[in-house]
Amino acid sequence: MTTRNHTYDARLVWQGNRGDGTARYAGYGRDYRVTFDGKPGIDGSADPAFRGDAAKLNPEELLVAALSACHMLTYLALCARARLRVVAYEDHASGVMVEDGRGGGRFESVELRPRVVVADPSEIAPARELHERAHELCFIAASCNFPVRHGAEVTA
Repeated sequence: MTTRNHTYDARLVWQGNRGDGTARYAGYGRDYRVTFDGKPGIDGSADPAFRGDAAKLNPEELLVAALSACHMLTYLALCARARLRVVAYEDHASGVMVEDGRGGGRFESVELRPRVVVADPSEIAPARELHERAHELCFIAASCNFPVRHGAEVTA
């Protein structure tokens, strides 16, 4: 088995200096922009609970989205290799983060709820089973120190 390293680069620039930097906790903005070479950037902020802009993506949302997307892409690849024809896929993922009362916190869990439609009713059972394998192979889920669960619904 050959191991390969993959490097992912992002440039993050804080955009929240309102003239006085971080002189006061309530005085600075939480806005930032993340850019990637040759790709569209992302405007982000903190969660509104932490004085962020609710109209912008926050890191917690991006983590849940990354887990959902990684599971989906892994799952679709497994289905294609097994010659199972997925014709629709959506997920309503949800993460729970708990503050520790000392200024920190951590994710407690993420629940993925994929809804998959396959072309043929005979593909429902094997398509349902591939979710467990997709979870095992998902790079992002394997990197987390909290449970990532999935409750898939597969129909034809």
